[in-house]
Amino acid sequence: MAGESDVPVNTLSCANCAKPANLQCPKCMELKLPREANFEYLDSSQECFKSSWSSHKSVHLKAKLSSPGTQNSDPLGEGWLYCLKRGQDRTPRLPHFDWTGPLRPYPISSKRIVPDNIDKPDWADDGIPKIEPNSGLQYTVEIKTPDQIERMRETCRIAREVLDAAARIIQPGVTTDEIDSVVHEATIAAGGYPSPLNYHFFPKSCCTSVNEVICHGIPDGRKLEDGEIVNIDVSVYYKGVHADLNETHFVGNVDEESRQLVKCTYECLEKAISIVKPGVRFREIGEVINRHASMSGFSVVKSVCGHGIGELFHCAPNIPHYARNKAVGVMKAGQTFTIEPMINAGVWRDRMWPDGWTVVTADGKRSAQFEHTLLVSPFLFSPITVYKSHIIWLFLHCALTSKTCSSGAESDNKLEKIIIILNFG
Repeated sequence: MAGESDVPVNTLSCANCAKPANLQCPKCMELKLPREANFEYLDSSQECFKSSWSSHKSVHLKAKLSSPGTQNSDPLGEGWLYCLKRGQDRTPRLPHFDWTGPLRPYPISSKRIVPDNIDKPDWADDGIPKIEPNSGLQYTVEIKTPDQIERMRETCRIAREVLDAAARIIQPGVTTDEIDSVVHEATIAAGGYPSPLNYHFFPKSCCTSVNEVICHGIPDGRKLEDGEIVNIDVSVYYKGVHADLNETHFVGNVDEESRQLVKCTYECLEKAISIVKPGVRFREIGEVINRHASMSGFSVVKSVCGHGIGELFHCAPNIPHYARNKAVGVMKAGQTFTIEPMINAGVWRDRMWPDGWTVVTADGKRSAQFEHTLLVSPFLFSPITVYKSHIIWLFLHCALTSKTCSSGAESDNKLEKIIIILNFG
């Protein structure tokens, strides 16, 4: 009988610390991943395994998606599966859920590819933002430098053009996945990265929120139907900064209640923008929005807010859109943030779908949203003298030719009154 060898059976190294590995991931074993071919799944200690788990678990998803018989489980074709766990898992079956309205999720296509020459945020590869969560800018509102502002102008211009391109294809029969494809390709063509893609594992390049979906709807294989409303939320990363904007559009012929909802939502954003200037408290934005929505017979979502933006996708300040909020701080020249009111036809409460992203109204009634990225500026421009407030304005989110009226808002030159092209030359 042969004796035991003194040579360790395991000669593989831990991918995290490079020490000899003596543990193997149980999930990898369950998925029957080959040990030699996947030595990075091995770790030298429990502590090492825990510290690398957040990045390591993406391997499991890749293995599931590539396993035989999985990708052909849906009639839409290869790679189309339902999303679960905030984008970290897939299933061939419609998840069980107490749906609040008539809308249902459809399978989603596989993740779209971004060319190597495109500058990417730090979550692009593994889905985990590294700088953003621990940044001091989560607590302090940054005053942007002229260079940062100029880069944001460029990025916002791209985002505006991308959203316009996506809006042009909206019609009955078009899938939200097709809208996502337009957003993805247009962003890349401009040299940008679609900020939502793989952000905390979000699986697509934009958000498409239909009917009762409040926000963060995942583009899928479902075809838009006549009479629906759809919000397209576009975010772009370019030259190290982000831009963020969205609009709600009609699909074909929409009923009067939906038209009034969309119109009111646009007006809420417009009224909020009109008070932005140095010295105004951030909490006052919610008061203005809530007042107009309530007077129109609608409610304001409380669970999702506007946010600071720049070199970080999300940071301080927090911008609640409802009344009696506790937002901290006052506006100062050089700050950039989004205002993005979500207005519901029914109650303000919401629920989350099993995918971990899609926020829907608790009563199944429709919701609308509009968003712009704003700069607080100390300069006075003549086009805004129609307002009592002296300063601010939209980067390049709205071109004078933008067909805002197609989203349900009146076009009586209101758009022209608030458009400012920032020029720091």
